[in-house]
Amino acid sequence: MWNYSERVVDHFLHPRNVGEVENPDGVGEVGSLACGDVLRITFKLDDKGRIADIRFKTFGCASAIASASALTEMAKGKTHAEAEEITNRDIAEYLGGLPDQKMHCSVLGREALGAAIYNCRTGKHDRRRLEGKVVCKCFGVTEKEIERVVRENRLTSVEEVTHYTKAGGACGQCHGDIAAVIEKVWKDIRAKEAGEETMTLVQKIRLIEKVLDEEVRPALRMDGGDIELVDVRDNQVLVRLRGGCSGCPMAGLTLKRVVEEKLRQAVSRDIVVEDMR
Repeated sequence: MWNYSERVVDHFLHPRNVGEVENPDGVGEVGSLACGDVLRITFKLDDKGRIADIRFKTFGCASAIASASALTEMAKGKTHAEAEEITNRDIAEYLGGLPDQKMHCSVLGREALGAAIYNCRTGKHDRRRLEGKVVCKCFGVTEKEIERVVRENRLTSVEEVTHYTKAGGACGQCHGDIAAVIEKVWKDIRAKEAGEETMTLVQKIRLIEKVLDEEVRPALRMDGGDIELVDVRDNQVLVRLRGGCSGCPMAGLTLKRVVEEKLRQAVSRDIVVEDMR
């Protein structure tokens, strides 16, 4: 018997936003009947490019239903860039926690939303085929998916990866490959953290500008916005939002969940982003 929070039980017994959006702008479907979980998300944007209506259909357990219900509530009113920053940890925290063995349900929701956003932007499907080689053939989990959950959730064991992705949960032949991915990710993490200690201010500014140019601006411009780097004071990064992002009621969330998170991942985990209005 799983120990579910009251919020998980509520979203399972009374799921929000069940169904299909008519004439959707984005459609994403992940999972398979073979692995026991399938999730389909559809959404419609308003005239400002924000998610006005979002619905889901799923074949899965109580955690899958609750995670999808929570995710659709969290995504409402957000732009593409803001919705993309919802992590599986956010979904689990919104629900008051999930059992370790059910964390893969929150990952499934994040993947489905990402696929729907990708479809909206490009008109293409099958996003997962772009994510690298398949490591777990039983559940169709790719190397990139494993790298992402290891990095975002700081996982350290094959067992944890199985809880989050189902990879390695059947025949077990991929356990060695999963362990190799974990080792590679942590080698990158340790190298990055060591580099933070020796980076000069000029090097840090150049790296911040690179991240803004390559990872932040393209996402903001999809929604009519932009960002200006004003100053860097040690780990304090001062920026100014432009265009559609200027004066947006979600600007604070964009700074913390989009700009600050990407800079923390690429530059320093101690980065703090502030808006210079």
